[in-house]
Formats: sequence, structure tokens, C-alpha cells
Amino acid sequence: MAPAPQVHDLTATLESFMPVWPTSPLPSFEPVGFVARDGYLIERINCLTHTGTHLDAPAHFLEGTATVDAIAPSSLVGPAAVLDVREELRGTTIPKSALERHWPKGPGPEIALLRTDWSRERAPTRKYLYDFPGLEPDGAAWLAAKGVKGVGTDTLGIDPYANATFEAHKVLLGRGIWILEALDHLDTLREGTLYTLVAAPLKIAHGSGAMARVFALEA
Repeated sequence: MAPAPQVHDLTATLESFMPVWPTSPLPSFEPVGFVARDGYLIERINCLTHTGTHLDAPAHFLEGTATVDAIAPSSLVGPAAVLDVREELRGTTIPKSALERHWPKGPGPEIALLRTDWSRERAPTRKYLYDFPGLEPDGAAWLAAKGVKGVGTDTLGIDPYANATFEAHKVLLGRGIWILEALDHLDTLREGTLYTLVAAPLKIAHGSGAMARVFALEA
């Protein structure tokens, strides 16, 4: 029998008042049933669909494009590689040159994961909420030209906060490339190794995106 693959959980834990996009309301996860009182434990969720680790569907910015429930399951699974761009950050941007330098040799991944280690800063601070690095539009276009079907980041957004027109989002989503944001534990993945990524967003009818559980599997 073949050994079971090692599974890396790349998902941030959802909890009340966790840091979210600065203009979003704070989430809450409230217990409303208790085993001792009701015979069961159950919670009420109050948050936006783009809370914690989540997937952006093309419809998030582009009217008339695919919503999260329309993304084929086969598109949410595929070979992925982490690009460790920590040393090449330019302020709040990830330059295209960093992507070129860290792109794996050999068979290219279908999903690119951008490691900045910003998830280690997860807290309601100005640094975490506003100063995170994001892709420049030419970097997003470069990834799209590589034929990826998904791009993930361990920051709050694929664009830096200062890019109020969300250019990287539009470049990627306009080509049907979904985006994972606020990933966690990318430091558990090795650069140069291909993993099988499984992204499982909630199947919300006509949704712009959804909270997702994300795993990376290695043989």
C-alpha cells in the first residue's frame, strides 16, 4: 500500500474579530447552541464571503463573468509551486523580476503561490492591514502568460492596498484565473517542489468568491 500523502493545511483559522480587509466589517462566530443546555453545539456566522482564507472568482470585479459556484471543481485542483519572494519585495510591491527568478525549472505549475510570510504579521495593525505587498500589473500579466489557472498569496490582497483600481485583480480575473488570498503556512512548503493544491471554496450561488479550505498534498 502506498503511503498517504503529507497534507499541508494552508488555511487561516476563522475567528471573531480577526483582521480583514480594512473596509470590511469585523466577522463574528457566535455559539448559539451548547451541548450541556441544548444537546448539541452549533454556531452563527456573521461575516463577508471574503473573510480569512478565501477565493476570488472573476465576478468579484468583472460583471458577467464566472461566479464562485460556476468554477469547475477540476479547475480548483492542480500542480502548484511556491515562489519565495520575501527577499525581493520592493516596499509594498512584488516585482515581476522576483517571479521570473523563482519560477521553477522543468514542468511549470498550474497554480502559483506567492510566499511573503505576511501571514506571520496577522493582527489588527497598520502594517498588516495596509502595508502588505502585492503584484504589479506586469507581474500579474507575466503569471497569466505562464498559463496558470490560479494564483495565491499569504497577504490580504493580490494588489497592494495603495492600488485602488485593483489592476492585478483585473488582469488575472479577466483571464479567468482565480485568486486565493490570506493563505497561511506557506513556509511549510519547499520552493522547487510541485504540490497538488486543493482549493475548496463554499459553493455560494452567484457568489463573487467564498471562504475556502486549502490543502497542498505531497507524495
